[in-house]
Amino acid sequence: MSTLSEFSALHPRQIGRCNTVGIITLIQKEVGRFLNVYMQTIVAPVMTLMMFFAVFGLSFRQHVGDETGVSALVFLAPGLLMMTMIQNSFANPASSLIIAKVQGNIVDVLMPPLAAWEILIGLMVGALLRSLLIGVLGFGMISFAVSLPVHSIALVLAFGLLGNFLMAALGIIAGLWAEKFDHMATVTNFIVTPLTFLSGTFYALSALPPFWQGLAQFNPFFYMIDGFRSGFIGFAETDHQVGLIMITVIDILLVLFAWIMLKTGYKTKF
Repeated sequence: MSTLSEFSALHPRQIGRCNTVGIITLIQKEVGRFLNVYMQTIVAPVMTLMMFFAVFGLSFRQHVGDETGVSALVFLAPGLLMMTMIQNSFANPASSLIIAKVQGNIVDVLMPPLAAWEILIGLMVGALLRSLLIGVLGFGMISFAVSLPVHSIALVLAFGLLGNFLMAALGIIAGLWAEKFDHMATVTNFIVTPLTFLSGTFYALSALPPFWQGLAQFNPFFYMIDGFRSGFIGFAETDHQVGLIMITVIDILLVLFAWIMLKTGYKTKF
């Protein structure tokens, strides 16, 4: 009777155009990684969300403006929720890649028969699942403090998905580029955090001087927040179509760039 290893040698598993088993395994690895440290990756972001909501909700009641038609807390909640989701969507693949590179186990991802686009899918799905989990938990926590209306579920899903898709791709690019944790901190502190805090999460665009209003509309994070918020409260400060087109174009460019980096083995194959 032939052994299992002899049978495997004589009958190797055939991999078609898509290594489905490999993609699912990579997704399980990514999900398992952030679930193993759930206090840091899930609980902490939700608690931070609630602290921001409590502090800024009480402090900035007067800065929203009557034109929104909702209270300051209702205006603030969707923006904070989206901000927390996209930050974690960026952090998941970025931290996964930089930790793997620093610890030297990036080979565990590169050695299996996975194409660049399959690795890309696995990393991005892992990031989206983390942001989805945080979004659901965050929405549940906020609902205890304020009743959030849902004006258009389609807008919530569209901007939520496209925005987190963008940040997941950016996280992969940052994780591949960074060679140490200092490099990752540079991207987070000088790109992600400033653009996030200047996205209109804590204020209405109309509260800014005209020059800063125009400048804010070049920030893609602003369209993520504004579109996602409008899905809840029914008030948008810009045209939905402009935001959707801009974010979609940036998504395509970032995903293509991330795929090229993975395909060429940028800073992963020496």
